[in-house]
Amino acid sequence: MIADLLAWRRQTPYARDNDWVFASRRKRGKQPLWPEAVLRGHLRPAAIRAGIRKHISWHTFRHTFSTLLMENGEDVKTVQSMLRHANPNITLGIYTHAIDKKKRAAQSKLVEMILPKKSDEAGEEVSA
Repeated sequence: MIADLLAWRRQTPYARDNDWVFASRRKRGKQPLWPEAVLRGHLRPAAIRAGIRKHISWHTFRHTFSTLLMENGEDVKTVQSMLRHANPNITLGIYTHAIDKKKRAAQSKLVEMILPKKSDEAGEEVSA
């Protein structure tokens, strides 16, 4: 990360000691970029260009981060820690969303448990 920040400092016009690392152009480096301005001026327009019509907020990224970590098999305590939640119920109940692929797999397992097994012509059991 240090290398990336140094590379950024070499290319930004606001590289004086008093300037912010991610500085506002309008304030000529004397104030930071405001998160809401980045969201409004860059991220939301990019989402629209990508065909995303849902409302995007900074919490959208937290929800996505949590969901993707869980989808990748990370345990709840790790995800809770990375999101800095005091309680794993917040991580699971609010921030982590079920992935369609996992929901379909869970539903298929349940169907296999409930439906009787069928036999093929050779007498072998097959799933319904």
